[in-house]
Amino acid sequence: MSFDIHSLATEIGFTTVRVCRADEAWAAAERLSHFVAQDYHGTMAWMEETLERRQHPTHMWPDAKSAVVFGLNYGPDHNPLEALERRSEAVVSVYAQNKDYHDLIKKRLKRFAREFVVQTGAEVKVFVDTAPLMEKPLAAKAGLGWQGKHTNLVSREHGSWLFLGVMLTTAELEPDAPETDHCGSCTACLDICPTDAFPAPFQLDARRCISYLTIEHKEAIPHAFREAMGNRIYGCDDCLAVCPWNKFAAVTPELAFHPREALKGPLLADLVTLDDPAFRALFTASPVKRIGRERFIRNVLIAIGNSGDQSLIPAVCDRLDDDGVWVRGAAVWALSRLDHAEFARQKAVRMKKETAKSVVLEWNLAKS
Repeated sequence: MSFDIHSLATEIGFTTVRVCRADEAWAAAERLSHFVAQDYHGTMAWMEETLERRQHPTHMWPDAKSAVVFGLNYGPDHNPLEALERRSEAVVSVYAQNKDYHDLIKKRLKRFAREFVVQTGAEVKVFVDTAPLMEKPLAAKAGLGWQGKHTNLVSREHGSWLFLGVMLTTAELEPDAPETDHCGSCTACLDICPTDAFPAPFQLDARRCISYLTIEHKEAIPHAFREAMGNRIYGCDDCLAVCPWNKFAAVTPELAFHPREALKGPLLADLVTLDDPAFRALFTASPVKRIGRERFIRNVLIAIGNSGDQSLIPAVCDRLDDDGVWVRGAAVWALSRLDHAEFARQKAVRMKKETAKSVVLEWNLAKS
């Protein structure tokens, strides 16, 4: 087929593109089954519900013959690990500091797909992280990179910072060579994880992962992981940022992925006061918006509890009466960390009127 995939992908704005067969057997299915069987997916019930379809691209679309896998660089202009030392500031994962990448990539994929269909007549379907399709194994099979010991994709040219998009097609395309593993004996990504979320190389227990806890987990953050969260309020980049292959990465030219001013070291003191309209306004067109205000403020309060900043005590006390039960519970914990005397005083007053069992438990678990 004479269709020039690389030229069109570059013209549209993708950083890299490769092709693999979509209808061949692969080991990813077994790894995913093990992940679910071990309950590593936590409360992400959709992973178990869609397991069979997710195990192989043709389980979702039996007619798929080839996968065109696109990468878009979102490399930051700074080391994300440095922000962890500024405990009065909040840390938002690099990918979420501006526009939602799903929207941008989806538009480009659709443009590519339209031209591909016109020129080839083949059928296509496009995906950006929202369907039961394993993009990272496909990217490795197509040669964009390899899945490191932290299970994320690593590229020799772009390090850890590639967004992925996939177009499945009925067309028979010439596949590229898969990438081999270049991690060697390095375990930097495993060693840096603050919650020991990797039970073994190439395995992730999402239940211990700060990205899962701050984004996917809808209830109270387990006490065992709160201190380890530090000031991370949305996601965690530690295992990505520490990868030695990032020395070859470049800063993304995409303005939509450059950090918004409001998210360059935002103060916890400002974020904890957000009501729902203010939260929605601040995170318009951002992936942060999807977790909702209650989960977000819950995360901010955990960060405040880890900050040691006693000037934030009044703001924490204000959240003790918040409408959100998980917010109130996190405020209890934060107060117990910042001021034992004030915690004991507030507990004596509020335990008499508190009705939510989860918050009563927080008062009793927190140190007085």
